[in-house]
Amino acid sequence: MSKLYFKFGAMASSKTANALMTRFNYEEKGNHVWLIKPDLDNRDDYLDENGNRVTVVKSRIGLSAVADVIRQDENLLERFETLRAAAPVDVIICDECQFLTGEQVDQMKYIAEYCDTPVLCFGLRSDFQTKLFPGSQRLFEIADSITEIKSVCRCGKKAIVNARLNERGQVITEGEQVCIGGNDKYEGMCWGCWQDRIKRGL
Repeated sequence: MSKLYFKFGAMASSKTANALMTRFNYEEKGNHVWLIKPDLDNRDDYLDENGNRVTVVKSRIGLSAVADVIRQDENLLERFETLRAAAPVDVIICDECQFLTGEQVDQMKYIAEYCDTPVLCFGLRSDFQTKLFPGSQRLFEIADSITEIKSVCRCGKKAIVNARLNERGQVITEGEQVCIGGNDKYEGMCWGCWQDRIKRGL
């Protein structure tokens, strides 16, 4: 029986690198991987010569791969069945899974449970205010396997907060939940350092 996996970590914990290495491992064994990413994260996408959007999964260490984009209103089960009717799909790997809707996570659970296809989701647990993203919340509720990809704060403690920074590098605590960015806008911190930076206005 296949499972729904959730592998989460703070910013800069090599989640995407892990996703791409997992993809490589499956493909090296002859498996057909459906690599997907929600459309909210488009920072590495580009337009091809015909003006079509190309969605890219890219890690900070330089690994990258073209992926299929998933819209917020898309039914993943229907798309999976359409793809599988044309070619084999042995495993699904989703990067930035925190941006999935709860309903899409339910559809992934169905695929793992009833279509005998493993689904591996990589993403953040919580936002810059330490609140769960909708996709992450549902994954915590129904995933068969939950694993933390650990990273460290500057002080050496485990990073659990995705601190959002302004243009001066100061920690900010107000704003929309989704603000796409990398090291230019976010830093993984432990709770203590995050609170200290807020109190000191740093």
